[in-house]
Amino acid sequence: MLTLTDDQRMLQDAVRPFMADKGAIKAQLRHWRDIGCKDGFGHGLWKQFAELGLTGILIPEARGGAGLGQVEAGVVLEEIGRNLTPSPFLTTAVAAVRALDGSAHAERWFPGILAADTVAALAIDEGRHHNPARIACAARRQGNGFLLDGEKQFVVHGASADLILVAARTGGSPGETDGLTLFALDRGMAGVEIDNVALADSSKAARLRLANVAVDADAVVGEVDGGWGPISRALGAGRAGAAAELVGVAAGASEMTFDYLKQRKQFGRLIGEFQALQHRAAHLFGEIEIARAATFKAAQLLDAQDQRAELFVSVAKAKAGRSAALAVQEGVQMHGGIGMTDEHDIGLYMKREAVLGELFGSPRFHMARVAELSGY
Repeated sequence: MLTLTDDQRMLQDAVRPFMADKGAIKAQLRHWRDIGCKDGFGHGLWKQFAELGLTGILIPEARGGAGLGQVEAGVVLEEIGRNLTPSPFLTTAVAAVRALDGSAHAERWFPGILAADTVAALAIDEGRHHNPARIACAARRQGNGFLLDGEKQFVVHGASADLILVAARTGGSPGETDGLTLFALDRGMAGVEIDNVALADSSKAARLRLANVAVDADAVVGEVDGGWGPISRALGAGRAGAAAELVGVAAGASEMTFDYLKQRKQFGRLIGEFQALQHRAAHLFGEIEIARAATFKAAQLLDAQDQRAELFVSVAKAKAGRSAALAVQEGVQMHGGIGMTDEHDIGLYMKREAVLGELFGSPRFHMARVAELSGY
């Protein structure tokens, strides 16, 4: 069933007012943007996430976490998206936790994530577009360890991270998933050059250059040449989480737009009374609800470890991305001239959608993935 349980609704009821208050655009996104914060998010709010138990939402109870699932993470992420709240929740508490779970690194890093003392980043992409199988970053054996050489793009929170999970090739050729290995790198390792970049939505991502970065065998997450397992777990969780946040972006933008339709007058009438705008608003509402259902279903299948999860995650990421793009485009247009100004928040939703839509694969990437997984 595509409905929240009582416990999941309780979580939603707790998180929604918290994000609307503490995670509001003025208090977080605009504040950190306007002061030129190098992190792009507030560590104080990240600590409050920990106090609410959100940082450990996917960490097993045996390791001190909440032991919940992707559905619950999605509930949190939708509210993050609704308020454009900048935080490392998606990369750290969702994607990185899934990559580390079951490995020896969990014992080291989970306590810091639980306490919000740790920020994690995923260094996977290397080109202009998301294509994890095309990894060329090389990891050459040296003694009991490896030397890493290569470049990474779009490493969200890379300059703020205490832990960077780097996907590198120990075998095979670019385009193959065999021969990939995931490495856990500590902050400040010799040979790692980080270029911190502000994205369109004022969030931060890094370009990484790795030059003869020496790591020992203990840095391997999982097995040598078997990195596709933890990488795919991280990507599945990250994509489903990004879809949930995109639904929140779409919902936040549409709610702002619908409120404006009830206030703005033109030719002596509220513009929300014009039938053409009513039709567009109704269409947008339906698209967002479909995206929310697809995202919820993908999260359920991930939690159930269903073999169809990969397909449904791509369906969700594609649908949520397209729905969010529609929501922000309609929002800016229906707001008219003020929608193009920085003083109004509606444009910030468009900027967030532009970045989040590309993270872990664009709608076009996932539509092609759906076709491939469906046998086309």
